Amino acid sequence: MHQALYRKWRPQTFDDVCGQEHITSILRYETEKGAFNHAYLFCGSRGTGKTTCAKILAKAVNCEAPVNGNPCGVCESCRAIDRGATTDVLEMDAASNNGVENIRDIRDEVIYSPSNLRYRVYIIDEVHMLSASAFNALLKTLEEPPAHVIFILATTEGHKLLSTIVSRCQRFDFRRIATETLIARLSYIAEQEGIVLQPTAARMLAKLAQGGMRDAISLLELCAGGQREITPEIVTETVGLTGRDSMLRTVNAVADRDYDLLFSQIDEVVKSSKDLLVYWQDLISLYRDMLVIKTTKNAAAYLDLTDHETEQMQNVAARFRKETLFYHCRLLEDALFAMQKATVVKRIVAEMTLVRMCDEALDSSSDAILSRIARLEEQLITGASFQKPQTTVSASTATEASVPAAEAVKSDALEKSNPSPMPKSDASVTKRALRPVRNWMEVVERVGRSDPMTAGLVKGSRAFELEDGSVIVRFDNAFGMQMMDRGDSRDRLRAAISAVLRREIGDRMLHLEAAEKSEESNVIDEIMEASED
Repeated sequence: MHQALYRKWRPQTFDDVCGQEHITSILRYETEKGAFNHAYLFCGSRGTGKTTCAKILAKAVNCEAPVNGNPCGVCESCRAIDRGATTDVLEMDAASNNGVENIRDIRDEVIYSPSNLRYRVYIIDEVHMLSASAFNALLKTLEEPPAHVIFILATTEGHKLLSTIVSRCQRFDFRRIATETLIARLSYIAEQEGIVLQPTAARMLAKLAQGGMRDAISLLELCAGGQREITPEIVTETVGLTGRDSMLRTVNAVADRDYDLLFSQIDEVVKSSKDLLVYWQDLISLYRDMLVIKTTKNAAAYLDLTDHETEQMQNVAARFRKETLFYHCRLLEDALFAMQKATVVKRIVAEMTLVRMCDEALDSSSDAILSRIARLEEQLITGASFQKPQTTVSASTATEASVPAAEAVKSDALEKSNPSPMPKSDASVTKRALRPVRNWMEVVERVGRSDPMTAGLVKGSRAFELEDGSVIVRFDNAFGMQMMDRGDSRDRLRAAISAVLRREIGDRMLHLEAAEKSEESNVIDEIMEASED
């Protein structure tokens, strides 16, 4: 009969347990000294080794010749426990045996000495499922059991246990197993089983397991069906994942307000074998990673990503403000709850949510308003136009600023009333179109990664695109312009602008200017004029 891999490769000693050294070291010490507690409580999420350590401890307390605190595995006691041929080690599932009568049976049995072992061991799994009366029946026995009895309680929800139960036990909290530890264990098992496992696929399986060794090994066995080589594509196809590149396309489409691409992405997920709910959870995880990047200084310590994936996330996160990310996360979370209802059509919920994420004006919630205010503040900093996407100004000099509409009207009226005796030359009436550079804060972030001090100068500047594709960066003062017009600083700024605009900006296409004092009030004037309209 076939045996599942997670059962076949279950650790038999404390040394074999992965990722729980803070627990196994204490249990080994107690085995060496013979100083066992009368009750243990193992808490932790699924697949982290609670039941495994309970079984190893049951063998260790009865082993005739322990080896460095581990059960030897060859004595008669160890072999009897492995075969399940002894009645002195009882494993009970409290989820299905949670009545007071089950605990009363245990209370009546503990008075008898073990039949062929040194200790009688009771392993009660999912102990939080016991009823209130069953807990009360267990209290006295758990506090002062006979010297030959040891209780080992295991639970995934330790917060549900009564404090009177917890205080009577030696408590151990099992941690989620680190991704690197899972990868190493999966690679070892794959090698022993003759399974070809690519490193990238192993990392994907480890991340999907979310810190659980049993889940990781089960996924390995699932993907290894047919003795085929396990590649990232096989993992994606077998588990029903949405590729990371697809998720990044969705997020970029939200930033670009590309509705066609968004509807296309949802259509692709619906027509494939992937679950839209899984796709949505992956999208939420991606937004979590972006929030970590935007809010922490050492994001790599909290992200389980490769260097290439981290760089991708940084580029995408730079396209959003923190307020917008929080607003999007709320929409995604609300949509997830809505999708879990049986009466809704998941596709409609997903499409409507993505459309709302593209335009905060469609939502009157406080999060949407905060996102819009943050965008307005960014436009104040970067000097973006509020009334028109394009402003036409006179180009008599390369550094002349855009003229407010009201002043332009006054100037035209003055010229009509006092006509000049000599016509102006063609050069003096040449016009140029200044279009504010979108996502200027993304440029600031890119410059700040390599030179944080220089980023301060860039943050206080404004940038415009000309019709010929060149870019003008306008600083508040001449000092800031001179500091940026140096070799390294200028090259970093040009590289950042090229990355944001997604086209190469040559050195001759980048112009640095110092704004005149009269230009400082232009943005406020535009806001006032827009509010009057």
